Amino acid sequence: MMNHPKMKYTYVGVDSHKDTHCAFIINCFFEKVGTFTVKNAPNEFEAFVEMVKKYKLEGTSLVFGFEDVSEYGRQLVSFLLKKKFVVKHVNSYLVAHERKSLNVTQKTDEFDAECAARVLLNRFDSLPKADVQDKYWILKNLVTHREAMVKSNITLKNRLHSLLASHYPSYTNFFCSIDTLGALAFYEKYPSPSKIKDVTAEELNEFLTGASGRGNPKDKAQKILNYINADGDTTIEHQEIRDSTVISVVKMIRSNMEELRTIDKKLEELLEHFDYKLTSIRGVSTAIAAGLISEIGDISRFSKPAKLARYSGVAPITQASGKSEAQFADTRGNKALHHIFYSLALSLISVSQSKKARNIYFHNYFQKKVSEGKTKRQALNCLQRRLVNIIWGMMTYKTEYRNPELQLIEEPQKNPSLKKPSIK
Repeated sequence: MMNHPKMKYTYVGVDSHKDTHCAFIINCFFEKVGTFTVKNAPNEFEAFVEMVKKYKLEGTSLVFGFEDVSEYGRQLVSFLLKKKFVVKHVNSYLVAHERKSLNVTQKTDEFDAECAARVLLNRFDSLPKADVQDKYWILKNLVTHREAMVKSNITLKNRLHSLLASHYPSYTNFFCSIDTLGALAFYEKYPSPSKIKDVTAEELNEFLTGASGRGNPKDKAQKILNYINADGDTTIEHQEIRDSTVISVVKMIRSNMEELRTIDKKLEELLEHFDYKLTSIRGVSTAIAAGLISEIGDISRFSKPAKLARYSGVAPITQASGKSEAQFADTRGNKALHHIFYSLALSLISVSQSKKARNIYFHNYFQKKVSEGKTKRQALNCLQRRLVNIIWGMMTYKTEYRNPELQLIEEPQKNPSLKKPSIK
């Protein structure tokens, strides 16, 4: 009788934390072989391997399953890969589902490691190999840092809105946005009407021109002063303290904006090492391209677009019962990657105030799906799926994106025999 392939391995699930790693070892029959915890420190990794080997079943090879391969578990994963061990990335959704299926209310490090081991055994062939390449890790760290700065700036701008509403009731009429160079300079110098009461329109106009670096409408300064006069006296008790708060918030916003510019410059430099041309898609910024690459990782992990679609949670799940059939969104994929594809799809079909589509090709594709009877949400899902195909092709073959309309116009001039290309 031939042994089952899964009998060749001893399965090690690892639950990684800031301070410790908890390992849970099982055999191919889901039976517990052993468990232990070690300190999360490089000088303990050799001891970790030796400890696991004590539990290794005779005639088997060790395989590891990590839920976390990018943060606390990264160094240990990297160490194991250098030792030529097989290491798999276990999706956190699958671990959570396994935990629920066992109907155990407690949640401990050991139990989480056991669930990771069970998923590793159940889905060994389909789980992706762990990927801890430094360039992807560094890129993801920088993207995460940028996201934190953006969120911080949103909080600060909301705080500034709240403060200015009591100082300048008509402040929303002053500038097109609260975080323009001119606006920030204005609120730092004049945090409340008491600071600007003796300023003339000519003086204010000169100040705004110098702050923004460009000319302003001649009557802009006068309109601001008119709004302030119309609002009346807004001075309240402890006004100086409130003014200092406004100035402090403005300085923090400006500092964050400068940091964001620095981060974006670093991202541009890092993207050159990947040689992907994702920004050739109109609407894909450096930040979006970096986010896509950092979450996807090595594109060779996905042999076809469908696998990337499933990984990103874009591929729909079909549920059939009898004669009825329905499709639902897949919530098991990479949530961060799914969010990027969703946000990108929304951005690409957006229309400016002048009614001009940001990207006419994707906008028309969306409208076509709607005209076919799909809901707007379903049409957006179709667009996300199309974007997955495009991104996969661009990263796999390191090609630029060109709208079909441009190809149809330009390429036949060079070679009339060329047919209209299609993007799948």
